[in-house]
Amino acid sequence: MNTPFDPQQPRRPGLFSRLRASFLTGIVVIAPVGLTIWLIWTVIGWVDGFVWPLVPTVWQPDSIVNYFVGNPRFIENDAGLRIANPDWINVNVRGVGVIVFLLFTIFIGWVAKGFIGRSLIRYAESLVERTPVVRSIYSGIKQISETVFAQSERSFEKACLIEYPRKGIWAIGFISTVAKGEVSERAGNTGTLLSIFVPTTPNPTSGFLLFFPAEDVIELDMSVEDAAKLVISAGLVYPNGKDPTTPPG
Repeated sequence: MNTPFDPQQPRRPGLFSRLRASFLTGIVVIAPVGLTIWLIWTVIGWVDGFVWPLVPTVWQPDSIVNYFVGNPRFIENDAGLRIANPDWINVNVRGVGVIVFLLFTIFIGWVAKGFIGRSLIRYAESLVERTPVVRSIYSGIKQISETVFAQSERSFEKACLIEYPRKGIWAIGFISTVAKGEVSERAGNTGTLLSIFVPTTPNPTSGFLLFFPAEDVIELDMSVEDAAKLVISAGLVYPNGKDPTTPPG
């Protein structure tokens, strides 16, 4: 017969423990959603703040709204002085600046594809090439932009495992391309030499560019996105939600 003091009888968690468990569960649910919304809202506000000062005043939302309602920006007071209209309607719609930026970027890209646009770009680049400091900055930014935005076929191909920084220690890397030119020739490798980007944790945008013989690179079945999640989470988030300590089956 079990008594209330039987040490083997499981104890019900107290009120504080239940509240703490519910609070942690709520954090797990709210944090990803809240941080995502906050990040998107912040980026949209940053773009708006950058775009709107470049847009003429007459094209801004508050000017358009006040124009249609017949509300002037400035009025004359009793002394005949021109002052700001206290009834002016201020419109601050977040996200409109992003739309303006997208439309402007599409228009510039459309112009740049034409003959006149290409001619103007070549002429402007020839002027930049004659400026010592500006030339270095522009060429670097242009190369990065073309690599990230224009040449999608040069994105990371697969995730892989390599022994780094020494034998017996494994690191996740991303296969970018096959090494060519002087790097491949000077390495003295008789086979294929692969360019491997090894990201850092938790910031995968920084890392190391390494060159490995193809036979020393183990390609993984997981996607590049899953491998990136694994790196960012410091090994806590595995593909398909699998826990590495859970036996297969």
